[in-house]
Amino acid sequence: MNIPVAWSVVLILTAAWNLLIWPRFWQRIAADPRSRDADGRATRFRTVHAVLIGVSLALALAVGVLGVLTLF
Repeated sequence: MNIPVAWSVVLILTAAWNLLIWPRFWQRIAADPRSRDADGRATRFRTVHAVLIGVSLALALAVGVLGVLTLF
């Protein structure tokens, strides 16, 4: 795939940003009292955010790989 180098860099930077930000967000979610109920089980709040973060990290990885592949 041929795209301008600038777009490849944008894809790589976008992936890096997401790979840096989402894990930090997960730490905040895990520490939030709303993430566990009184019995210590995961709540919907935690589950929804876990899915959101998991999908976002998977997309970040895909975008990063695409960015690297388009450089060559």
